[in-house]
Amino acid sequence: MATVRALADENRVRALLALRQRELCVCQITELLGLAPSTVSKHMSILKQARLVESRKNGRWIYYRFIDKDAPVEAREAVAWATRSLCSDRQIRDDQARLREILKLQPEVLCRRHRLE
Repeated sequence: MATVRALADENRVRALLALRQRELCVCQITELLGLAPSTVSKHMSILKQARLVESRKNGRWIYYRFIDKDAPVEAREAVAWATRSLCSDRQIRDDQARLREILKLQPEVLCRRHRLE
């Protein structure tokens, strides 16, 4: 049930798909989604409760990554289905392009922009 709830929101799916290939700082996720930091934190908490992501703290920054092999089977299958289904979705393609630009910026700059520092 937690997996279904976690994947029921477009922004959580977008965040999860962004984490498929790399670990991201919460400020990078905030920049990508264009949401308030508190909203992103809530979304990431739901993904974490569903055992789809895990976090680690490094100094002042919190990084998230997709839990691939340790995620429940149904969660991995749901994410694989979402990935296949949405790979040609315009929003997901736009997110990938935007994320490439976001990754060129230092997390410190983004955290200051979102007042996460």
